[in-house]
Amino acid sequence: MHIGIVSPVVVLHPDAHSAWERDARIEDLALIAETADRLGYHHLTCSEHVAVPVEVARARGGTYWDPLATLGYLAARTTSIRLATQVLVLGYHHPLEIAKRYGTLDVVSGGRLILGLGVGTLKEEFDLLDAPFEDRGARADDALAALRASLSRSEPEYHGAYYDFEGLLVEPHAVQDRVPLWIGGRTMRSLRRAITHGDGWAPFGLSVDELRGMLEKVDIPEHFDLVLGAGAPLDPLGARERTIRALERRREAGATIASASVAATSGTHYRDQLESLHELGLELGIEFDTAGR
Repeated sequence: MHIGIVSPVVVLHPDAHSAWERDARIEDLALIAETADRLGYHHLTCSEHVAVPVEVARARGGTYWDPLATLGYLAARTTSIRLATQVLVLGYHHPLEIAKRYGTLDVVSGGRLILGLGVGTLKEEFDLLDAPFEDRGARADDALAALRASLSRSEPEYHGAYYDFEGLLVEPHAVQDRVPLWIGGRTMRSLRRAITHGDGWAPFGLSVDELRGMLEKVDIPEHFDLVLGAGAPLDPLGARERTIRALERRREAGATIASASVAATSGTHYRDQLESLHELGLELGIEFDTAGR
């Protein structure tokens, strides 16, 4: 199992961020990214919302940094850590828009892109963007097939129910032969969508027991990633045994990657927590990518 980092600062959910993040600067985030990169953590994340209604923001949060700009900046401050959109909403974009914009990110980062993708649930945002909502699941399936046919190709061709294109040049395009696609969600349909179209499943809001029950109903492909959140923010300096239990439960549930947030009172404290989590992870046999460092 690997450990990735749910990036602080870039998403301020009412129930899941620390007070210091509200006044953090881009340099605080960059130093955290550099530390995670040096220690060999698997990935950093950034999620997507364009505009959240004020009343909805009270429950979901209203601060969401743009993933393309954010991950592009972090790419320039790091060398090896992967850059994961967790998640882009498929219905907000044409597949070739994603292929071009995030293919460029793959180029400038040296092939470190992971596309985390989801169907989306916020109808008000769909309406704002004039994006169809009612058939968003079927559209997402077609978009995923179109993306798989388009990423890493200069002349993509696809003919589907919602998307149809050929005779077009997309340059630059992703440099990875196969950009990993992680599908977000919390339903059996999202899991089956991930198995059909993706390289991994990144569920949320499910207990370990619920996850086990769902996974028992499907055949997991070889080299398929199960990306599980680590639960409450980890506190390796202040709650070592609780941190160990959280990681071991994810590994026992079949996680190949744990995506963790970290409890902290400042950017400096966050970096200290990453150092401690790295040491603890090594004791547990968790893999870190430190080759050549």
